[in-house]
Amino acid sequence: MIALDLSRLLSRAGRGTPTGIDRVELAYAEHLIAADPAACFVTTTGLGGLGLVPRNRAEEFVAAIAAVWRGDADTTADDREVRRLARSCRFAALTGGERRFLATFRQRAEPPVYLLVSHHHLEKPAILARLKARSPARFVCLIHDLIPIEYPEYAKPGQAENHRRRIETAVRFADALIVNSSGTRDALQPYIERAGRKSPVLVAPLGLDLPTRLVDSRPALDKPYFVYIGTIEARKNHLLLLNLWRRLATELGASVPLLVLIGQRGWETENVVDMLDRCPALRGTVIEHNSLSDTEMVRLLKGARALLLPSFAEGFGFPLIEAFGVGVPALCSDIPALRETGGAVAEYLDPLDGPGWRAAILDYSAADSPRRTAQLERLAGWQPPLWQDHFASVDRLIAETAAAPRLD
Repeated sequence: MIALDLSRLLSRAGRGTPTGIDRVELAYAEHLIAADPAACFVTTTGLGGLGLVPRNRAEEFVAAIAAVWRGDADTTADDREVRRLARSCRFAALTGGERRFLATFRQRAEPPVYLLVSHHHLEKPAILARLKARSPARFVCLIHDLIPIEYPEYAKPGQAENHRRRIETAVRFADALIVNSSGTRDALQPYIERAGRKSPVLVAPLGLDLPTRLVDSRPALDKPYFVYIGTIEARKNHLLLLNLWRRLATELGASVPLLVLIGQRGWETENVVDMLDRCPALRGTVIEHNSLSDTEMVRLLKGARALLLPSFAEGFGFPLIEAFGVGVPALCSDIPALRETGGAVAEYLDPLDGPGWRAAILDYSAADSPRRTAQLERLAGWQPPLWQDHFASVDRLIAETAAAPRLD
């Protein structure tokens, strides 16, 4: 039996736009609901433990939040329903308590597997210590990145140490680990070695799950534009683009291409927010969307001259496969994670090379852009990573982990 932890997904109820980690937990929930009638679902409770979420309530919640995020629902009304279902799931877990959850695990004839695919509550090792001390459960964990440790300057104060505790907890208790890229695996390896563990590590690229056929196929905007998808935070390097667009707006006037930012405002982004809110040159030139359904996002993305991704650090690079999946080229940072995800298709630039980004953007904005045409030719042979391939590998790993002696 697999018990998938829904803590992250439940905490995101009411958020109109999912992050990459949100998409991953949703994909896992939908996969287990469709493919494994014996799977169960759990969440952390207000008492600091784990509790069972009744499967029917979990299924209702997962379907509801997926509909809102994908644009298949009346967002305002259905957001309220998603929040109600999340409260119901958490209440059921709390009333059942950790004792009931652990008793369920102990009653299984075959060793159960507790599956956590977000970093949620990994900084609390006592939860996992009790799980392994009081049940025969195996623990399988997905690690998305080590960015707060490797680049503490881009994280909230204290987040680097907090994430280090998460990674050390995962390595200490995991019977197997899943990572989204070989870069994440390489960053994780020293922690595994220091802990003296022999947990297998599976590199399983994440899949693409976006609507590609749109009812409304009209162009989203009436002039050339570029799209950046990502939370507005320091490591995403929005400031490079805003400074560049301010200069382009001054030089080109009405013929400047548009910049569309899709993502919520994050933390410690005062300079970016000040420019968005107060820079006269960017008004009407930079368009910000803090909450979009997948359908709306895809409509904008499909009409773009290119996706822009000038970030300083990434774990995988979801927006790259989202752009490629709808036939849009990408200009992105020349960093290992994006090289791994974008392969030979994307065009790579140094995230500090302002003149290089300017030249590329002006070229790609032209109707007869040779660089854009060349990338579209490369993109024609691209094959998207599929969730079915990801889960085929993960399902094998989980089966092997359940059958093997537990790592204690």
